[in-house]
Amino acid sequence: MRVLVVGSGGVGDAVARIAGRRGFFDRMVVADHDTARAERTVAAVRTHPATVRPDRFVAAHVDASDEAAVAALARGHGVTHVLNAVDPRFVMPVFSGALAAGADYLDMAMSLSEPHPQEPYARTGVKLGDAQFAQEARWRDAGRLALVGMGVEPGLSDVLARYAADHLFSHITELGTRDGADLVVLGDDGEPMFAPSFSIWTTIEECLNPPVVWERSRAEAGGSTEAGWYTVPPFHEPEVFDFPGGIGPVECVHVEHEEVLLMPRFLQADKVTFKYGLGEEFIGVLRTLHTLGLDRTAPVRVRSADGSVVEVSPRDVVAACLPDPAGLGDRMRGSTCAGVLVTGTGKDGVPRSAYLHHVVDNAWSMSEYGAQCVVWQTAVNPVVALELLARGTWSGSGVLGPEAFDAVPFLDLLAAPEPEGYGSPWGVQER
Repeated sequence: MRVLVVGSGGVGDAVARIAGRRGFFDRMVVADHDTARAERTVAAVRTHPATVRPDRFVAAHVDASDEAAVAALARGHGVTHVLNAVDPRFVMPVFSGALAAGADYLDMAMSLSEPHPQEPYARTGVKLGDAQFAQEARWRDAGRLALVGMGVEPGLSDVLARYAADHLFSHITELGTRDGADLVVLGDDGEPMFAPSFSIWTTIEECLNPPVVWERSRAEAGGSTEAGWYTVPPFHEPEVFDFPGGIGPVECVHVEHEEVLLMPRFLQADKVTFKYGLGEEFIGVLRTLHTLGLDRTAPVRVRSADGSVVEVSPRDVVAACLPDPAGLGDRMRGSTCAGVLVTGTGKDGVPRSAYLHHVVDNAWSMSEYGAQCVVWQTAVNPVVALELLARGTWSGSGVLGPEAFDAVPFLDLLAAPEPEGYGSPWGVQER
């Protein structure tokens, strides 16, 4: 296996650090538009004492917006698998570039949505992943696999949902992904500061777009899975969810997310939802950005210091003004939790509610890998998936979500102590 990682930001950097300890691949090309950033990642992995065969790692330049450039780089290195670790606006060129190069593909976020032009808070427009699923036949006919949504959420949450469907429940009333944390970022004065622990560009996209919900009753009434999806207003139906791992109660709200678009395609449930623990301060900041139009991606004309007029995206300006999440690890305290709350009827015919979850402590991920916990938790899952694909444990063709594969090998490998596995256990909490 020869892997091209497109993007060496927080998640791409963590992918390389995690993969460095594993021996299942022959080469990993870490590529970025900022070649120096890719080179820093490769240098860090090559010099780490736990890295297996450091010469497997090389750095390269790539323009993720250029399908031909992605394909050429993949061909040049004989790449078999392209892992997309850039933000969702570049999904389609990387996705298409991988297919053009004859490589398999993985990502952690899917192609972007477009709200319904007339009724954005009632009906779906272009949904997350629609552009990728529209190409399913091309990938299947080529005998190539596009494993989409293989991060933590989506990704591990979907694997946990598949495990629950196969082993814990005979009927599922709701698959409810719930994400929360007790993380704080400390400023120079030692006091908490506002600094998102993940890409603010992606966070704005998923939190301010109309959240999507899926219900079987709507699908049956409309005669198709497609008819089951509908939208609600941002920050809809707040609930306080008690997270394990010492995190405790966190207010969660509906957010647009890929699980709701993936799970109904592969699993049987009456309802699928996603709620994110944002907190009052974060919601307030997002509302303000939206009110001021600073969440927009379309360029606006701005006069620069020398008097010339330039065009910039307001959202890119916001991202540039905030600290890079990849560099916040030393300032972060706390843990993050990803999981899915499954309700329904157990295998014994008795009503059951269980939260299948995965908790990562920031102090641990920084100590072990030099990566803050949110990016580490996102990055570990595609690496596990790549290892299963390399072994032939997982295989397939077409555009598939994580739910399409047996969950047990994945969860066993994730939880097994090093060096056999990745040493990151998951759990089931009865509710």
